[in-house]
Amino acid sequence: MSAPLILSKSAPLIAAMSARLIPSPRVLKALRRSLLQAIPTVLIIVILNFFLLRLAPGNAADVLAGEAGAATAETMAALRARFGLDLPLMEQLFAYLGNLAQFSLGQSPRYNMPVAELIGQRLPNTLILMLLALGGALAVGIAAGAVMAAFAGRWTDRALSVLALLFYSIPGFWIGLMLIVLFSVKLGWLPSGGAETIGAVHSGWDAALDRARHLVLPTVSLALFYVAIYARLTRGAMLEVKAQDYIRTARAKGLSPAAVTIRHTLRNALLPVTTMAGVHLGGLMGGAVVVETVYSWPGLGRLAYEAVMGRDFNVLLGILLLSSLIVVAVNALIDLLQATLDPRIEVR
Repeated sequence: MSAPLILSKSAPLIAAMSARLIPSPRVLKALRRSLLQAIPTVLIIVILNFFLLRLAPGNAADVLAGEAGAATAETMAALRARFGLDLPLMEQLFAYLGNLAQFSLGQSPRYNMPVAELIGQRLPNTLILMLLALGGALAVGIAAGAVMAAFAGRWTDRALSVLALLFYSIPGFWIGLMLIVLFSVKLGWLPSGGAETIGAVHSGWDAALDRARHLVLPTVSLALFYVAIYARLTRGAMLEVKAQDYIRTARAKGLSPAAVTIRHTLRNALLPVTTMAGVHLGGLMGGAVVVETVYSWPGLGRLAYEAVMGRDFNVLLGILLLSSLIVVAVNALIDLLQATLDPRIEVR
C-alpha cells in the first residue's frame, strides 16, 4: 500500500485525535479568565500575609542575637540594617513587591541563601508527599465510599463508617506517633523518620526502594484524615445520585449493576469529591507541617515550621506565596475537570 493511500485513510483518525488534544475555544477562554482573576487574588494574599506576619513578635535579628547568647545595641542595629528591618513598614512592603516583580523571593536571614533556592531544595519532597497522600486518599476514600453506598445500612457500611469517623477525629500527629511505635519500634518494618537511610550508599532501584520505605508512614499519616472525608462524601453523593431518574432509566435498559455504578452513579458522584480535593490540596500544606515535623521529612512543611520559629519571614512569605499559586491553579483545573465530567456545567 502506498504512502499517500495510508495517509489518506488515516487522516480522519489523525484529525479526531488532534481535535481531542487541542483545547476548545471555550476552555481557552476559561483559562485566560482564570489567569486574569488569579493575578489580583495572589497580590492581595501576598500583601495580607506580609502585614499579618509583621504583627508577630520578634524578628530574625532578635532570634539570631538570642542564639548567639549576647548582642550589643550596635550589633542589633547592624543586623536590622542588614536585613532591611530598620526601614518603615511600607518601605519594606514596596521592597518586597519590587523583588517579586523581578521574580526574586529575597534572601533568607537564617540560612543566608536565596529563598527561591531554599524552597527549590525542599519543594520536590513536599510535592511527592502531598500528591501520594492525596492520590491515595482519593483512591481509598472513593472505593470505600462506593462500598458503603452499595451496602448502605448493612454491617459493612456501619464498620467503614466507624473507621472513617475514627480517622477524621484522631489528630494527625497522634496517628503519626502511633504508626512509628507500631511499624518502627515494635515491628521494625519501616524507618521512623528522614528521607533516606543515614550513611547508606544506594543507587538505582535500591535508592528508590529506600526512599519509598521512608515515604510510607508520612504518606499514610497525612492521607488517613482525607480518606475519611472522601469516603463519607462519596457515600452521600452516590446515594443521592442513585435516586435520580436517569439511574432508573439505565437499569431499565438492562445495563449491568457494575456499568450503572461506574458509568452513571460514580461518575456524577465524583463532582463534589473533586471539588473538595481541590480545596484540600492547598490545605495539605498545613497538614504537611505536622507530619513532616513528626517524621523529620525535609519538605516545605518542616521548613515553614523552622521559619516560624526563626522568624524568617522571607522564607515563610515565599512558602505562602507558593501555596497560594498552587491553590489558584488547582481550582482552575478542578473547574475544567468538572466540566469534563458533566458537560452541563458551564465553565466561567
